[in-house]
Amino acid sequence: MTGNVGTGLVLALSLCALLTLVNLTSLVLAGRRLGRDRGSSSFPTGAPVSLVRPCCGIEAFSEEMLTRGFLLDYPEYELIFCVADADDPVVPLLHRLMAAHPRVPSRLILGDERVSDNPKLNNCVRGWEAARHDWVVLADSNVLMPPDYLQRLQASWRADTGLVCSTPVGARPDGFFAELECAFLNTLQARWQYAGESVGLGFAQGKSMLWHKPFLDERGGIRALAAEIAEDAAATKLVRAAGRRVHLVASPFEQPLGRRSLKEIWSRQQRWARLRRVTFPLFFAPEIGTGPLLPFAIALAAAPSAILAGGLAVLTTLWYAGEYMLAARIGWHRGPRLFLAFLVRDALFPAIWASAWMQSAIVWRGNAMEIRPKETGRLRPRASAA
Repeated sequence: MTGNVGTGLVLALSLCALLTLVNLTSLVLAGRRLGRDRGSSSFPTGAPVSLVRPCCGIEAFSEEMLTRGFLLDYPEYELIFCVADADDPVVPLLHRLMAAHPRVPSRLILGDERVSDNPKLNNCVRGWEAARHDWVVLADSNVLMPPDYLQRLQASWRADTGLVCSTPVGARPDGFFAELECAFLNTLQARWQYAGESVGLGFAQGKSMLWHKPFLDERGGIRALAAEIAEDAAATKLVRAAGRRVHLVASPFEQPLGRRSLKEIWSRQQRWARLRRVTFPLFFAPEIGTGPLLPFAIALAAAPSAILAGGLAVLTTLWYAGEYMLAARIGWHRGPRLFLAFLVRDALFPAIWASAWMQSAIVWRGNAMEIRPKETGRLRPRASAA
């Protein structure tokens, strides 16, 4: 009996140590990749760019984020704002900003095209088709654009590139729940995306996307991204099918958060988890092991022991210390409450992961929809405002 207990203890501790090693390795890979360009860019210097920004509603930092688009240090670019509803409260703000910055060519397109169940993609279609330049950036309205925003995207373009993206990095959190969102966005999701890209598994992220317009137009244009419910998942598969790669910027762009509620975080993480489960199920399944609380609790229940409990406490400390060190090295948000945010995040994630397998309904920008593994046909375009 004692031998069986000892064997169980060694096996449980070994498996937990292996899981910790995998996560620490991903932190090292991400840390080595972040902040570094890999090779020389093949992007044509100074090529004009069309910057398409879908907008919906007013958020805490909307005016600052939208103003940043007019202040880019780039020789030739145009701004195209897309708003689905002419009565959206963001419309007067956009008119005011465009009038205040007449030197930057800018347009506002009202009304969407119903090419998919994805409201953001629908909102971008007319902007994409109106773009005058061969290089197009699709950028969410809450991306914090530094003056060299376009140059940083272009710096990651290589001869084998089909798409350059940036993950969102949470910044300016106001309150604990916003710090919790930083724990999700930064040292978990961004970390794994950069670790994956460093070993050749680049995944698109819809926050900022640099496209060569002729490349995508040859493959159906922006409407081809309706092949999946999430445009970034469709983009990943399209680029890979063309024999190209998805590359990430050396340093991802920030997304100011402000105040957040637990309900907002829960809803957003559930939606993203269900999208990942449907679009990349083989990659989503192992996500249950990205936090230590559940696997370590299972190990302790299977082989209860004070020695195992002590060993797991050490492994947990190493796990979260590694995350904190990555945030400190890259300059992401950090503070003493971030350790508590790690714990709360990993306590919530098993429920989020399980719900992604059990349910497929989501609410996206007020639009209720059912996630299906693959679109069986495109929806007909609906009448849209001019």
